[in-house]
Amino acid sequence: MNRTERIYKIERLLHDRSIVPLAAFLDELEISKATFKRDLEYLRDRMNAPIVWDREHAAYRFDKPNEGIKYELPGLWFSASEIHALLTMQQLLSSLGPGLLTPHVAPLLTRLRAILGNDRYPDQEFEKRIRIQRLNARAYEPEHFLPVATAVLQRKRLQIEHYNRSTNQITQREISPQRLNHYQENWYLDGWCHLRKDIRRFSLDSLRAVRITAEPALDIPDEKLCLTLDSGYGIFSGHELQWAELIFFNERARWVSQETWHPEQQGKFDEAGRYHLKVPYSDPRELAMDILRHTPEVCVVAPPALRKLIQEQLKKGLALFKASSSCEPPPP
Repeated sequence: MNRTERIYKIERLLHDRSIVPLAAFLDELEISKATFKRDLEYLRDRMNAPIVWDREHAAYRFDKPNEGIKYELPGLWFSASEIHALLTMQQLLSSLGPGLLTPHVAPLLTRLRAILGNDRYPDQEFEKRIRIQRLNARAYEPEHFLPVATAVLQRKRLQIEHYNRSTNQITQREISPQRLNHYQENWYLDGWCHLRKDIRRFSLDSLRAVRITAEPALDIPDEKLCLTLDSGYGIFSGHELQWAELIFFNERARWVSQETWHPEQQGKFDEAGRYHLKVPYSDPRELAMDILRHTPEVCVVAPPALRKLIQEQLKKGLALFKASSSCEPPPP
């Protein structure tokens, strides 16, 4: 029986019997008195457990709770290595920005650090040695996250001001929020747009104003959401699904074979060592960007429209580099 199990059993015996003699602990736990004393010290110092020695009954019992941190054993126990993993995850949680759980995460992390309780891995080392770099993250207004998340959970409609970068215009919209997604270091809101009468996906950094209304949100079936937003490639949505057939060569083939481009992708090596990848998509924009970053060790086999799009992008890029050093923008 390890210490975690022993501590849980000590706590359970005290709850069940109220008053427990030392001999009962030693018999139930099958440990020495010295080991029990160390476990008891751990419960008192690290877990803030109000366990006292009752002289009248010559036994241990719970006293009134200590001041300060409330005593409560966690419902799940973690080993030291698991706590290290959780503290590592804290760096990732911090990198996600503000959220609904922010006020609750800090006390949890404080308790986890207390449970860990040794100097092998000081708290400061996690921030110093473990880094989460948000290289593709776009800036958004933090105050927009809370009302959006609240509306998603409380099933309320939102009034938003949405900025469209393609048209450089701001539109007023009423949204029935459905889901929040964190994708490629950025937050997205999936919802029913009452202005367009269709499912839409909005990046939080494109919201200029957000207000929760009293109107209940329209609920869209999960099947319809997934079919519209999740069946294709990347973050862009669409109804008409197509399959891209790609071939990767040399080093790229080995790298891409270990990557997940889409949950439904199909991939295999041929006898020449080339990697054939098939992925579904409904909007080619993000797929095209990912294909171009593997140039010149990738070839688009099908469909013809995607192959033509990549060819045009390459021609425009080459024309730009062949132009004068002033780097005039290419024609739209």
